[in-house]
Amino acid sequence: MKKRIIILGSTGSIGSTTVKIINRDKSSFEVILLTANKNYKKLFFQAKKINCKNILIYDEYSYFLSLKKNKNKSLKIFNNIKDFTKTLNKKIDYTMCSITGLAGLKPTLEAIKFSNNIAIANKESIICGWNFIEKDLKKFKTKFIPIDSEHFSIWSLIKDSKPSQIEKIFITASGGPFLKLTKNALKKVTPKDAIKHPNWKMGKKISVDSATLMNKVFEVIEAQRIFNLPLSKFKILIHPNSYVHAVVKFTNGITKFLIHETSMDIPIFNSLYFDDLSKKLKSKEIDFNKINNLNLIEVNNFKFPFINFLKKIPNNISLFETVLVSANDTLVELFLNKQISYLEIFKILNILTNQKEFTKLKLIKPSSLGQISKLSKYVAVKTKSLSVLSRPQ
Repeated sequence: MKKRIIILGSTGSIGSTTVKIINRDKSSFEVILLTANKNYKKLFFQAKKINCKNILIYDEYSYFLSLKKNKNKSLKIFNNIKDFTKTLNKKIDYTMCSITGLAGLKPTLEAIKFSNNIAIANKESIICGWNFIEKDLKKFKTKFIPIDSEHFSIWSLIKDSKPSQIEKIFITASGGPFLKLTKNALKKVTPKDAIKHPNWKMGKKISVDSATLMNKVFEVIEAQRIFNLPLSKFKILIHPNSYVHAVVKFTNGITKFLIHETSMDIPIFNSLYFDDLSKKLKSKEIDFNKINNLNLIEVNNFKFPFINFLKKIPNNISLFETVLVSANDTLVELFLNKQISYLEIFKILNILTNQKEFTKLKLIKPSSLGQISKLSKYVAVKTKSLSVLSRPQ
């Protein structure tokens, strides 16, 4: 019997990889819905490729254009998720949530209601709205599978263990394109330099976060939420080869490493076939040269000061994480548009997150999606204002 699948954000990197894997084994899957914000042309292409009959486009103008393109009515086209869910008569087997940014939180919560299994590849949703996600996972009895390579690796290593059996979890970072640069040399780096990740093919925003190590800060916060462990049990290590994705030290003295090549095909494939171990993924041979030279090293706080933000994060979810995510998103955008320098990302983010109006939010738990959205917009405006003031006159 075919697994019924939905892919939210199918035109992005994670969504496109999911489509690619499904296309190799169409006999095992029936894709019920593909979604995108604006890229309706790619949605039409993907839908034809994997024989999907329903697409959803959030952007109003793109939705209008897609209706004009769909002259022969070969597809059913939706503009919001609720209209689509009215057509369902039973739960979906697996939903991939790969919409980027906080825009992915609301669709993720909607998807939980009609999915037996949900794979989430959206940092912002987990960091800022985990209390809502966790509540709905329990309410609708939906199984959660993390998709980031680090979190999938941790999940794979500890899923049969109790929290009390876990002593330490190490999340690895490549160090990005600036690992060997001096702090002085970082003053001159450009957006073009920052998006040249040495190991992974990623979008511009996440590539900058990888260069600053903010991506790893977010991954630790995510892991703390997902696995319900104190932040003190997590540590970031630099691992230039990106071959080890997680290391877990257990209280019985055993330490486990999870190793795989730098391809998101692996966690996505294993999440799709989590209940069928007979399926095989063609992958590269084990690279013993990399294993013999793992080169796991401590993070240099002077060169990568972003990891100090972990000291500011409370163990319990709060509105402060929305401040951190939104301010960083805004600053990275300003950097990519050449409106601020690379080093100013940290400088301005540090100033903003030390302001009293935001530090007091560490004591406040998010109460609604509207509250998170409103705060995010306010922080973006405040960050842009602060970045203007910080520029030399």
